Amino acid sequence: MTRFARSTEMTLLVIGIVFFIGLVIASGGDLLAANSSRVLLQFLAVPILIGLAQMVVLAVGQLNLAVGAIGGFAAAAMGVLMADHGVPVPLALLIGFLLAGVVGLLNGVLVVLTRINGFIVTLATMTILLGVQYRLVGTRTVDAYPQGLKTFGAAAIFGVVPWIFVVALIVAGLLAVLLKRTVPGRQLLASGGNPIAARLSGISNDRSVIVAHALSGAILGVAAILTVASSPGVNKSIGGDWLLPSFAAPIIGGALLTGGSAVVLGTVLAAFIVRFVDTARAEFSLEPSWVNFVVGAVVLGSVVLGQVRTRRQDRRSVVKSPDAAVAGGVS
Repeated sequence: MTRFARSTEMTLLVIGIVFFIGLVIASGGDLLAANSSRVLLQFLAVPILIGLAQMVVLAVGQLNLAVGAIGGFAAAAMGVLMADHGVPVPLALLIGFLLAGVVGLLNGVLVVLTRINGFIVTLATMTILLGVQYRLVGTRTVDAYPQGLKTFGAAAIFGVVPWIFVVALIVAGLLAVLLKRTVPGRQLLASGGNPIAARLSGISNDRSVIVAHALSGAILGVAAILTVASSPGVNKSIGGDWLLPSFAAPIIGGALLTGGSAVVLGTVLAAFIVRFVDTARAEFSLEPSWVNFVVGAVVLGSVVLGQVRTRRQDRRSVVKSPDAAVAGGVS
């Protein structure tokens, strides 16, 4: 409990609560209305998922610039399959989900086989998928798919908690269990934290990279499903604004760019705070660019603080090691 009280997650929780109370006061209590709460949570589902998709790749010290392109491509494929080819909803969603997972898997395989930095590989993948997405939908908005899917996207428990938000939380919970409680998850984090030690322990770092990218793609497949369900239609702009939020949530949540950390709860809480910033922008009629400015500044500050914290820990370990050696010699 003491450890959690000093953690990044606790700090984010306190900031989120204070931010929420401030927004409630500023809105005159309107934010507590059922419809306002439902809209707030509904627009949180996808940011949580894209943050988790980026987080799992950061966990192995990689980057995924194709987050938006993978999600947009999968969403466009689902919409076109249902609207243009009459594919049943479950099958179309499954195909889109599998496409996203396969693209993520291919990213991992390419990184391992070519030994090219994931930044370059996913940049190339992003460019290709943006072209494919445009080829699928062109300049139109695809919206002629069954109303039942859109009904699910707007449905909410007791009229307050959207089902798509519940799905996002379930994915977050499953990912947390996978990373913390299973052997593949622990091996993935070990590869990200110290690749040399992991290899000496018999862990395949290449496999960890592939698993991380495949997981990222699968999570983006779920995000694409929720996007199709909750949006009026699908067009070429879907996923275009996902890149910054995908980095913002895990980095603000405490993820290390060097890998080895799994901050599922921190990512979820950070997504809340980013959403609160956007809500404040709307409440006070500020320019939309202020959201990007604030989020970008917070991300930069989080990275700097993370580097400072890491250097302090390294210095402490260096200071302690001679003492340990002396103690060992005396004994």
